[in-house]
Amino acid sequence: ACFRLLCSLLIPALFLSGILCICLVVLLWGIRLWIQQRKKQLSSAGRDGKRPLLVAFFHPYCNAGGGGERVLWCAIRTLQKKYRNVTCVVYTGDRDATGEEIVEGAFRRFNIKLIHPVKFVFLEKRYLVEASLYPHFTLLGQSLGSVFLGWEALLKCVPDIYIDSMGYAFTLPLFKYLGGCRVGCYVHYPTISTDMLSVVRNQDTRFNNAAFITSSPLFSKFKLVYYYFFAFMYGLVGSCSDVIMVNSSWTLNHILSLWRAGACTSVVYPPCDVQTFLDIPLEVEKSTSEYSIVSVSQFRPEKDHPLQIRAFAKLLKEKRVGQQPSLKLILIGGCRNQQDEERVNNLKRLCEELGVGNDVMFRINIPFEELKRHLAEATIGLHTMWNEHFGIGVVECMAAGTVILAHNSGGPKLDIVVSYEGHVTGFLADSEDNYAEMMAYILSLSPEKRLEIRENARRSVHRFSNQHFEDTFLLSVEPLFK
Repeated sequence: ACFRLLCSLLIPALFLSGILCICLVVLLWGIRLWIQQRKKQLSSAGRDGKRPLLVAFFHPYCNAGGGGERVLWCAIRTLQKKYRNVTCVVYTGDRDATGEEIVEGAFRRFNIKLIHPVKFVFLEKRYLVEASLYPHFTLLGQSLGSVFLGWEALLKCVPDIYIDSMGYAFTLPLFKYLGGCRVGCYVHYPTISTDMLSVVRNQDTRFNNAAFITSSPLFSKFKLVYYYFFAFMYGLVGSCSDVIMVNSSWTLNHILSLWRAGACTSVVYPPCDVQTFLDIPLEVEKSTSEYSIVSVSQFRPEKDHPLQIRAFAKLLKEKRVGQQPSLKLILIGGCRNQQDEERVNNLKRLCEELGVGNDVMFRINIPFEELKRHLAEATIGLHTMWNEHFGIGVVECMAAGTVILAHNSGGPKLDIVVSYEGHVTGFLADSEDNYAEMMAYILSLSPEKRLEIRENARRSVHRFSNQHFEDTFLLSVEPLFK
């Protein structure tokens, strides 16, 4: 009797599910047709009577001044050089600045001058992708928020080609299936990675895995299930991209395992303005009475500035025995918002607590020329992010002639601080003690030995030049323009 009842319910349920699926398909098809109609109404012909090809970049924080923004402006300039009948559009949430100010900021920070004007589409709902809005289930919250932000972008401007240049993969199906666009993406950092899964599985405490979760097997298991579900969804949306560009071997490995779209995935190293830094004369250090250690990275939690300060304090403590040269740590970086400024204040407090307040300098949102000057004078370039996806700051330090000391993981380990023609190009470390030891070792080398390492590093960075980026970027996006 139960079996008969189940059978009698199953057929109507399947019928109802089929009708709902058909209704959903019809609804989505209707939305797509409506969006296409809207595209025709909003688009206008150029001077030659032809409608320009609209290439839109989804970059809600295009005025942030980090490595991701350097990629954005270089990509736009590259397309403007190659294609005449292309209008570049940037979807941004930076409503506190005008388009002219944003373009001027790109020139001031990165020395990148665009050939043609860019159209900016200002978005009002950027708060939906702010991490602070989602104290729990942050990844899921931000990803769903990006869908709503992407919908706002799509309604305001329907492009021919859509490129997500900031890691919002959940917007890709929206533009592909509803917007009817050819879609591509440049992945700086996978939203979730197999490393993140292993951190939760091993119950390690990190900035994105709180102690109260690691101390509870139940919470850890629940978070692991959530991460696996999210990784599955992330792989689903990412695999619908027509062109996938990743910034390093480390990112490539993760994206291949999650998105499984090897045929359209390629490594496009970010453009580093190596030539500008290579122009700095390389000489044996003149001063042996004062050394500076420079760090270049945005003030974000994953960059792990506290590790730099603690390792530096340890180095000073050990070096203050006898007559030693004076040491300065200079932290150079961009502050995007109030949270970043608060983070800087906390770092300043940490310096005071460790007794190194007078030995650590903070240089925030500085002009390009000042950055160059600090790098030219520095002995060591410091970088401490665990699993940094690439590390533009690492390349800049090497090109400028500092002896680099980076984290023994991610892009620096796999792509950048690797031996070049059999010669040492820099050093890697992975803990407070290790960093302090390596800094002491670098400072103990003779100026001639340091010069040799600096010269090797300089020769190795040509593969990260603007020109190399332009060539590989154009090769990768070519299928979108066919």
